[in-house]
Amino acid sequence: MDKPPGPPHIAPMSNELIVVFGGSGFVGRHVVKQLARRGYRVRVPMRRPHLGQDLRVLGDVGQIHLMQANVRFPDSVAAALEGADGVVNLVGVLREQGRQTFQAMHADAAAAIAKAARAAGITKFVQVSAIGADARAKAKYARSKAAGERAVREAVPTAVVLRPSIVFGPEDDFFNRFADMAKFSPLLPLIGGGKTKFQPVHVQDVADAVVASLTRADAQGRTFELGGPKVYSFRQLLDFVQATINRKRGYLDLPIFIARPIGMLASLGAKVIPVAPPITGDQVEMLKTDNIVGASGEKGVGTIADLGVAPLETVEVIVPNYLWRFRPYGQFQTKQTA
Repeated sequence: MDKPPGPPHIAPMSNELIVVFGGSGFVGRHVVKQLARRGYRVRVPMRRPHLGQDLRVLGDVGQIHLMQANVRFPDSVAAALEGADGVVNLVGVLREQGRQTFQAMHADAAAAIAKAARAAGITKFVQVSAIGADARAKAKYARSKAAGERAVREAVPTAVVLRPSIVFGPEDDFFNRFADMAKFSPLLPLIGGGKTKFQPVHVQDVADAVVASLTRADAQGRTFELGGPKVYSFRQLLDFVQATINRKRGYLDLPIFIARPIGMLASLGAKVIPVAPPITGDQVEMLKTDNIVGASGEKGVGTIADLGVAPLETVEVIVPNYLWRFRPYGQFQTKQTA
């Protein structure tokens, strides 16, 4: 009889220390895990490190260290970078809430971390941005992402900027959000006719791209757009969600000019009642342009393949493994009943 597979291999401990800001988030956890598997020592600065104790088990004993830090306080950022060899910045929000504005999280935080890295003499820096980042964009999200990229490059010219499309995985905010919406609503919002194109990329592939950015000399100072192996329209993705969770829903076709004020009102309502809105005005604005590799037409931008990462995981293979919990009758239901 063959031996059962053992635990995942963890490489011998490296002397290099990588600091991961935003390491407790959806993408951050996978980045921390991949760095640990490659043998790096990892430090994760957090506002409330007692809430991130489960990160420690992603590596060997003593390999992952949590510490208290807040990107709004430069001294704590500097302390987090003490003795570090590299930095990954994943700090970001999908919607504004309280002090966590796009400007504060995407631009100001990136600038503070990059300035502290420069002061510490750190040249290995990975800034995770997003496809669509543009200083001229109408969406605040896109403008703030561009401002963060600019601040990092000014402070650390060798920094690598990564711009992923929609990132999918068990805790993602796209497929889970619309599947949850389909549980209760008879209609799903089809904004702009559902024609906007997306190139979803698996969270593991993004984590691999981050690690590659830290190790490849030919990546320094460059920007890379990260997309998965397939391109889908917004409607195709919503159709897929419905089919996967065995719930047939209609569509509420919302032109952009109607959806935008609805999203703005939903955003205002979320400031009064702390519940995540189904869509925000800023997200509606982002849906006006395709979210795929090469859509910006910016010259000199690389792809995930240029980092030596082959994105093989598709939405069809991965997403059903975690969306099944939204089915009316559980994981093994196959017939559409609701």
